[in-house]
Amino acid sequence: MPQRRITEGLRFGRFPITAVQPVVDGGKVPAKALPGEGIVVGATAFREGHDLLGVSAVLLDPSGAERQRVRLAPPRGERGMGTDRWEGVLTPSETGKWSFVIEAWHDRYGTWHHNAEVKIDAGIDVELMLAEGAKLLGDASAEDFRDEVDRAALRHAADVLGDQSRGTEERLGAGFSQEIADIVARQPIRELVTVSEKFPLLVERDRAGRGAWYEFFPRSEGAVKDHNTGAWTSGNFRTAVRRLDAVAAMGFDILYMPPIHPIGVQHRKGPNNTLVAGPNDPGSPWAIGAKEGGHDAIHPDLGTFEDFDAFVARASELGLEVALDLALQAAPDHPWVQSHPEWFTTRVDGSIAYAENPPKKYQDIYPLNFDNDPEGLSREILRIVLLWVSHGVKIFRVDNPHTKPVWFWEWLIAEVNKAAPGVVFLAEAFTRPAMMHALGRAGFQQSYTYFTWRNTKTEIEEYFDEVSHESPAFFRPNFFVNTPDILTEYLQFGGPAAFRIRAVLASTGSPLWGVYAGYELYEHVARPGAEEYIDNEKFEYKARDWDAAAESGRSLAPYITRLNHIRRDHPALLDLQNLTVHQSTDASTVVYSKHKTLPDGSKDTIIVIVNVDPHVTKECSVALDLAALELDPQDLTPGGGFHVDDLISGESWEWGEYNYVRLDPHVEPAHILSVRRMHQ
Repeated sequence: MPQRRITEGLRFGRFPITAVQPVVDGGKVPAKALPGEGIVVGATAFREGHDLLGVSAVLLDPSGAERQRVRLAPPRGERGMGTDRWEGVLTPSETGKWSFVIEAWHDRYGTWHHNAEVKIDAGIDVELMLAEGAKLLGDASAEDFRDEVDRAALRHAADVLGDQSRGTEERLGAGFSQEIADIVARQPIRELVTVSEKFPLLVERDRAGRGAWYEFFPRSEGAVKDHNTGAWTSGNFRTAVRRLDAVAAMGFDILYMPPIHPIGVQHRKGPNNTLVAGPNDPGSPWAIGAKEGGHDAIHPDLGTFEDFDAFVARASELGLEVALDLALQAAPDHPWVQSHPEWFTTRVDGSIAYAENPPKKYQDIYPLNFDNDPEGLSREILRIVLLWVSHGVKIFRVDNPHTKPVWFWEWLIAEVNKAAPGVVFLAEAFTRPAMMHALGRAGFQQSYTYFTWRNTKTEIEEYFDEVSHESPAFFRPNFFVNTPDILTEYLQFGGPAAFRIRAVLASTGSPLWGVYAGYELYEHVARPGAEEYIDNEKFEYKARDWDAAAESGRSLAPYITRLNHIRRDHPALLDLQNLTVHQSTDASTVVYSKHKTLPDGSKDTIIVIVNVDPHVTKECSVALDLAALELDPQDLTPGGGFHVDDLISGESWEWGEYNYVRLDPHVEPAHILSVRRMHQ
């Protein structure tokens, strides 16, 4: 009987490989990725003794074929000092179920180079070290995976190293030449290769992780008020379609609408969330369901399915995708209340429990209960989602997903994507981090975030670092600057400068950002004592005069348009993991950069400097981590600086490691600088 190998079943291979990233739940959940996105991969790998170790990451496409191999290196700065940590970037090219492995190996050339340099300089084992180099490069020249040019160069270097008629310096120079260094950098001389297990990487379509969102209420677009009676005529899909051209012109990618279904009459809320509605008050779109139908119906004021289909088609012509709200709750007069009372929570007095978020009460909404009939309720929701998918909707913004079981989302998103690949779900989950992250692991492609309340320099820097480096494998942040429910104190009291500042931070800090209509009009008046808009559009119609705002210059639309165009022109801004925070001497000036190497080898580098104090001009010195900018020697000026172009103002400067900045928030609170590559 053959004897079992002593290494069989052991945890460690020849070289230990641990703490591999990006890995979610031990590989049970695939890490998130996008086509063309730079995914930071890393591992802790080490070996016994003093010989050198090489570490690589190998990207495997959905068929299992190798598509990219990258040699990893220690991280910059303190993270890479003495930690045995190795990192690099892999870039999948198209959607699908990809994977990657980490390889650790004895670096034969690196080990010989180090030993030869030390020993020959000290006059120790000179001839032996030269002979070992000759054999090393001679062996490498016989490796058939190398092309003939490289093999010839390796053979020549081996011959010179072994030629005792030549001087030591000449022989060593052949083995240390830049040509040989370049060859072994491309294809290292490896031995004792240890391969990690395979880790999954789910590459989803672009809109799963990149895009600019715009939210409006279709009933407000085209709504008309009779000033004699005070009664409103609702806008509809036919009137709202006229607003699409302006939304597309501002450079947005996704048009998101709150629920478009019939609205309950029982306990309907009035203006500003009052408990009594008048006969002309439209109610909250989130109070879904009435005699006209539920989640699979359209509010009759908005039009028909034919009108909706025409709306979606026109949006598509303009390059916009339509996102719908998936609000899994019901008004008291929703058909489900009669047909499926088991889908709700019944109290001891026989009443159905309405929604509460103390001190807030939502008497017009019944939450769903997934514990009484999980199978029936889940399949009904799947039917509804696929109905809207059949009408051209491929993106859903999910209202309060954290109030439903996580297992349900895992099931639903998987079932929907099985039936209709590419459907995207955005979690509106302003809740605890553990739940927000669990929803990402369950399949949500993106999520609302705490960005809305991160306003100081320290808060912004810490949050940008968290979402770009700690959680991107399972959590894609969508930086909405406002919502119908959220008007922060920063926007209430910061004036127009605050609106510009938040737009710059959101549009450049994340590949995903969003705006709720009215932001471009600087709407900032809150309901007293609340962080909500007064005359909240959730409970009433709102007619905005876009043309008058544009004519008077009181519109932020041109600025938002510029930001979205900058995003489209600079791929570095559409990746998540490539953000580096830099230093400034001012407590209100935030500095960060994004860098990306493109498939053709060119580089795109953006530096953003923002004064986050909307009231006071700030002057300071900015200190840049030049390594993060990956400047080539030919990009530098004779004085060692480099050129930057301000994509907002159009000005240009020569910058260096240290730079003076002055930002007046009332004139322009930010620089968005593009590093000019002189050789591109």
